[in-house]
Amino acid sequence: MSHVKVAELFVKCLEQEGVEYVFGVPGEENIDLMDAFNDSNIEFIVTRHETSAAFMAGAYGRLTGKPGVCLATLGPGATNLLTGVANANMDHCPLVAITGQAGLDRHHKISHQHYDLISMYKPVTKWNAQIKKGEITPEVVRKAFQVAGQEKWGATHIDLPEDIAEMEIEAHPLEPTERPHTTAGTQMIQEAASLIEKAEHPLILAGNGITRQQAKEELGKLIEKTEIPVVHSFMGKGALSWKDDLSLMTAGIGGQDYITCGFTGADLIITIGFDIAEYPPKNWNPERKTPILHIDTEEAETDKHYPVALNVLGDLKLNLDKLQQALSKTGRNNDWVMNVRKQALNELEMYKQDSGFPVKPQKIIADLRSVLNEQDIAISDVGAHKMWMARMYHTYETNTCLISNGLASMGVAVPSAIAAKMVHPERNVVAVCGDGSFQMTGAEMETAKRLNLPIVVLMWRDEGYGLIEWHQNKKFDRASYIKFGNPDYELLAKSYGFEFMKIEKAEDLQSSLEKAVSLNQPVFIDCPVDYRENMKLTEKLGNIIC
Repeated sequence: MSHVKVAELFVKCLEQEGVEYVFGVPGEENIDLMDAFNDSNIEFIVTRHETSAAFMAGAYGRLTGKPGVCLATLGPGATNLLTGVANANMDHCPLVAITGQAGLDRHHKISHQHYDLISMYKPVTKWNAQIKKGEITPEVVRKAFQVAGQEKWGATHIDLPEDIAEMEIEAHPLEPTERPHTTAGTQMIQEAASLIEKAEHPLILAGNGITRQQAKEELGKLIEKTEIPVVHSFMGKGALSWKDDLSLMTAGIGGQDYITCGFTGADLIITIGFDIAEYPPKNWNPERKTPILHIDTEEAETDKHYPVALNVLGDLKLNLDKLQQALSKTGRNNDWVMNVRKQALNELEMYKQDSGFPVKPQKIIADLRSVLNEQDIAISDVGAHKMWMARMYHTYETNTCLISNGLASMGVAVPSAIAAKMVHPERNVVAVCGDGSFQMTGAEMETAKRLNLPIVVLMWRDEGYGLIEWHQNKKFDRASYIKFGNPDYELLAKSYGFEFMKIEKAEDLQSSLEKAVSLNQPVFIDCPVDYRENMKLTEKLGNIIC
């Protein structure tokens, strides 16, 4: 390679990493980088807010396993980007964030829009670095992608000062390399098998690591051989199809849910690819009496409610395969599993024909599930609707119900739906939002229309921050400061070029959803929701006896 600008070399390094898209908002301090994209096969996706750009990159990374890339300029651009980067990092989505920066000649003093972004991003990334010499660009880019894509996936950050970006140097991109897979030793596998065979009532808690490592098939073989029932975390949904008789669907909502009874009766909990940030162990092992068999890529976090009897570390696919081969086929009395499944599934079934208006959450989910295919993707934003979606939207496959449950940032659904439709144009993609979370990133409807992406936005409207109201009513028996106004959503949706549908009676929802996914164009559905069901659920959970 002859002498080129560092910005041009940087883009060549991104091409070497197989980058398809960069999501972001350009700025003055990265104009050399933006100009270099003009001569690249990488498509730059202009977003309407930097946080949305990071949400898109995170969803792209989660669905493809390849780090998504997002970009912002310095100062307010970088601080806007930060929330989405933190969200990807805590959700273990592979992401590389790029920020423009002031020239090195003004880092020593107070300067327009200049903050120390390396210090700012360090707590919310796995690794970050500033390019202070053009020659190190290939190493920095290679390491950013390598670290982001290592288990556990997460975010990395590169800061590129404008004076470095415009320098000319002679250097070459580095070739990506595969990292070797590590597995547990034979003795460790035998010890794990012994723990499982001695347990009378073991229970599997399946986490997002199974999805990240594509270990669904190996998990299925283990379950078939041992007949151990499976509970999913919010982000582990789909590790076992909800149609399987051993699936106890999803746990994680507060209170004594049906599924909590499985934890109460277990004498061994086998966590597989589970991230403790999702579901605090004190919620499902409050007395600290049940030992944990921890199967993951990293050692367990220290937590007094997570008493690890054994760590089995390394590649999940390989370790689960070795474990199931070491186990004898087991017959278990799982009558209690069928009882729990029956109660959970009946709850959804009984609301299918409900005609109450505003529409009950259970009815919305029943209709959505009946319309979407097994491989279609529903993306839940954060709010009261997230709790209902996690609990009652049952899945066949991994990565077909995306829920952010690490940082759990509001506003994630619409940007993530855009990325999901880019990755899987052949599937229907629905963003499930509250009217609170929608307004945080709703401007990305313009992005969806500009890119000609036929996503569906299903908004549950209650004119307030419903999840906070739910918590307030549980604790204080009253709510405060959670109500807000809404625009005319028909005018808003149409101004963005979306087809608009307003649900005015419960019976219309299913047919509206069917029409929405058949139109092959962006659709916005305004669905009033009856969140009086929240406190009814709280009361119900409080009365469940195992």
